[in-house]
Amino acid sequence: MWKFIMLAGMLLSLPAFSQRPSDPAATAETRNLYINLIRSSKTGVLFGHQDDLVTGYRGKKEDGRSDIYDLVGEYPAVFGWELGKIEVDTVQNVDKVRFSKIAYYVRKAYSMGGINTFVWHCNNPVLPDEGVKTTKIDSTIKRLFADPVALERYRGWLDRVANYLGSLRGPKGEQIPIIFRPFHEHTGEWFWWGQTHCTADEFIRLWRFTVDYLRDTKNLHNLLYAYSPDMFATKEGYLRRYPGDAYVDILGFDYYDKASNHPGGTAFVDEARRRIGIIRGIGQEKGKPWALTEAGLYFVSVSDWWTNTLNPIIKDSGLSYVLIWRNSDTTSYWGVYPGQKSADDFQRMYRNKDMLFRNPSKNFYKR
Repeated sequence: MWKFIMLAGMLLSLPAFSQRPSDPAATAETRNLYINLIRSSKTGVLFGHQDDLVTGYRGKKEDGRSDIYDLVGEYPAVFGWELGKIEVDTVQNVDKVRFSKIAYYVRKAYSMGGINTFVWHCNNPVLPDEGVKTTKIDSTIKRLFADPVALERYRGWLDRVANYLGSLRGPKGEQIPIIFRPFHEHTGEWFWWGQTHCTADEFIRLWRFTVDYLRDTKNLHNLLYAYSPDMFATKEGYLRRYPGDAYVDILGFDYYDKASNHPGGTAFVDEARRRIGIIRGIGQEKGKPWALTEAGLYFVSVSDWWTNTLNPIIKDSGLSYVLIWRNSDTTSYWGVYPGQKSADDFQRMYRNKDMLFRNPSKNFYKR
């Protein structure tokens, strides 16, 4: 009896995670992905890499080759992709990768049991030729909702987003679940949706309008929505522009290391752990998974960065995944590759099993 009472007490003390995503009509595969993100976080952190199958240290010459696979013999568990420029109906995204190629590898990643996530660097809908940066105008969101022409343009952009994401289907015709991450790093000032260019209410209105349109108007039910600021110091700061539990599935943040933090100090690790502690507390309160949605050290210039910086950050963190930014070629990269100075250290991190890679026996889309 005493053991039963102790067990019951332990179970009651665990955070009560929601077993359903924010979309009540989410597909079965999307619901299962959500549940399995929570489950897998209890055993380790899923490793992700942006553009892993479409570019690497050799550039874009070898489609389907993975720097990560070449180094450790396993693919990332999470595959990151870029959606920017789909809204203006181009064939290539902002990184000059063809959308048709991305669609092919999204399907391949899904067939391997991998997880797909898209970030969206969306052009300015009020001045669509201005790209993602606020240049000639400010207060884009306020202007957007005051201008019927601009708002109709934005609806058209969302139509293209919905058509593309809705076209990503598995072998049985099922829509492939996607972690969708719009308007990221909104606590910075470099994007037109950043906090210096709009009020909190305006940002929330844009987020909710976007989700409502994709989910309710376009009937897109294969998306999990990730909220990902970068700079925040407190729980209140993190939640200041939070759109609400009915509009967010994953609590994330973006955080990059700098070479100037090395050698020596632990400031980056300490700050990352502090921020994870904030979103972990929020995630436990709200019953939602949390993630480090972008990370990395440019050129991975520290030879032991994986075991002495990243691993201490993610160990026992409860994070569902961490996504390292893309390798464009040997002149621009955030991840590792065979022969890179941190390659041996990455292999050591891989062997310690705190980080989880794609497991052929694990299917995130089934219970």
